[in-house]
Amino acid sequence: MRRIGVFICWCGTNIANTVNIEGVTEAAGKMPSVIYADNYKYMCSEIGQSMIKEAIIKEKLDRVVVAACSPRMHELTFFKTAAAAGLNPYLVEIANIREHCSWVHKDKQEATGKAIALIRTAVAKAARNKELWATQIPVECRALVIGGGIGGIQAALDIADAGFEVDLVERTPSIGGRMAQLDKTFPTLDCSACILTPKMVEVASHHNITLYTFSEVEKVDGFVGNFEATIRKKARSIDLEKCTGCGICWEKCPSRVKSEFDEALVMRKAVYVPFPQAVPNVPVIDRASCRRFTREKCGICRKACPAGAVNYDQEDEVLQKKYGAIVVATGFDILDLDDFGEFSYGKHPDVLTSLEFERLVNSSGPTGGRLLRPSDQSPPKNVVFIQCVGSRDKSRGKPYCSKICCMYSAKHAILLREKYPEAQAYVFYIDIRTAGKDFEEFHRRAVEEYGALYLKGSVGKVFPDGDKLLVKGVDSLSGHAVEIEADMVVLAAAIKAKSDAPQLARLLGISTDTHSFFTEAHPKLRPVEAHTAGIFLAGACQGPKDIPETVSQASGAAAKAIILLSKDNLLSNPCVSEVNESLCTGCLSCIKVCPYGAVAEKTIEEKIHGKALKRRVAEVNEALCQGCGSCTVSCRPGAVNLKGFTNEQIMAEVDAICL
Repeated sequence: MRRIGVFICWCGTNIANTVNIEGVTEAAGKMPSVIYADNYKYMCSEIGQSMIKEAIIKEKLDRVVVAACSPRMHELTFFKTAAAAGLNPYLVEIANIREHCSWVHKDKQEATGKAIALIRTAVAKAARNKELWATQIPVECRALVIGGGIGGIQAALDIADAGFEVDLVERTPSIGGRMAQLDKTFPTLDCSACILTPKMVEVASHHNITLYTFSEVEKVDGFVGNFEATIRKKARSIDLEKCTGCGICWEKCPSRVKSEFDEALVMRKAVYVPFPQAVPNVPVIDRASCRRFTREKCGICRKACPAGAVNYDQEDEVLQKKYGAIVVATGFDILDLDDFGEFSYGKHPDVLTSLEFERLVNSSGPTGGRLLRPSDQSPPKNVVFIQCVGSRDKSRGKPYCSKICCMYSAKHAILLREKYPEAQAYVFYIDIRTAGKDFEEFHRRAVEEYGALYLKGSVGKVFPDGDKLLVKGVDSLSGHAVEIEADMVVLAAAIKAKSDAPQLARLLGISTDTHSFFTEAHPKLRPVEAHTAGIFLAGACQGPKDIPETVSQASGAAAKAIILLSKDNLLSNPCVSEVNESLCTGCLSCIKVCPYGAVAEKTIEEKIHGKALKRRVAEVNEALCQGCGSCTVSCRPGAVNLKGFTNEQIMAEVDAICL
């Protein structure tokens, strides 16, 4: 005979407003095997937990059901409570009567009935719960950081400064990311390169950091504390040890292609360094545009190199490394504006994105910091900035706010007047969002000190008018149509997730939202953790962010990784699959569906009619198993069961909820 205790939480008024707590408590006390039922306003509080502990001891409870909010929030809380009272934590069951009941029902009678049904279901499962015990897993004390922007740089430095080894993998030839493309940063107008470059150099020289640029993570196996990653270190065709960075190779190179770093505004050579402050400051040969690789001709760079660093025969290097924790900091992309033909982007050279404008004002950019019209290289007098191009746009763009556009457009208006004091900036906006520290003051400065003219409204059309651009829009405050003759139009394009984010998510076993940003485990309480244990998120790969937010989140992710790496051992999840070999037919369909590689083939010997016969069965590696349950679903004979969620337990829940 089980001795089950049921504890019902009011959750303040979250549950109590919709559910008759006293009625539910009374009904719970009459359920099979329930010998104790009580309720409290805040069951997760210290007083509520003390109630549970005292009841376990006094009533000699051998199972506990807590009817409260989502187990995602407080399962661990009540597990610890039970353990403190001497009860195995896996004998605790959570009935979610907040998210699954009170939050989705308005009718009190209906909600109360559903709450009783959910508790009855949890009681039925709890009666069949068995004690489970976690095992210890050793931790590999090395971290992998994917992405070499400011987020990845900050995370790598923090982890390395704590004394742990870090491998920083960046797929482009240099670390620096988007921040390296910027001229100034808001709201202080600090030189972006001046504050970024020292950190880049620190990463390259740090004794605990190994830098893998021009490299990609191809595969990740394993689990928290014991990840195994395959890293492809692509051939640069330049020997990093021999190269002195003299620059002769790219000066002599005859091949020219559009520069990705300069947003295709200028051409670069097939042998190139992305930007002057690049780390490592060693060129790479773009084999897709190099004549030596496309036509098997040329070879000028090798002949010209005085150090003999050019090596056409260099091959990709594939590395297998083990890690205890992974930080993902892959950054963001800019929305493709092909669907916004009304702005003439791509049709007229003087219509630019904000990032292209940033490159034009940058001293290391294509014009050496001289802001000139791409069409005729003349200084612009009137510049129109159009906000929210693709942001907050469900039909053609993204429904969310890109968060940084209001501020960088204000910055661009200021930079315009600093370059040309007689120039005029016009900003078309939907709303101005300046929520960060000193952001509102910065916006006011653009308006009051630098004379930027803000127009609340939308732009319907931008088209050439002689050597100018005619911008037609609406000022919604006055209700009048507006026409501005502009020399340049700058579009604040929406921020979007990296195009390969879904592929990386599958590689790592983490999830993405509907916009392909990586999903955090909990938006408030676990904002830097992915759902997969041991993987942490930093920066704009998780959602639109500015530089201070990115750095803060990177340090938060690093702190979480440090906590993990500082442990010698971790406790494994005991809710893993097990195979009943007597039922297993050896079809091994479970191996195919396991996303963690935790199921393998095993040969066993059996005696049938006195003869020793061998047959194959499935075997679960409990260290690799993450308890997802995929194998149990695929098993036709029902030989695979998930501890804590066995077929018997699930069917007991189904029977109970159908009463």
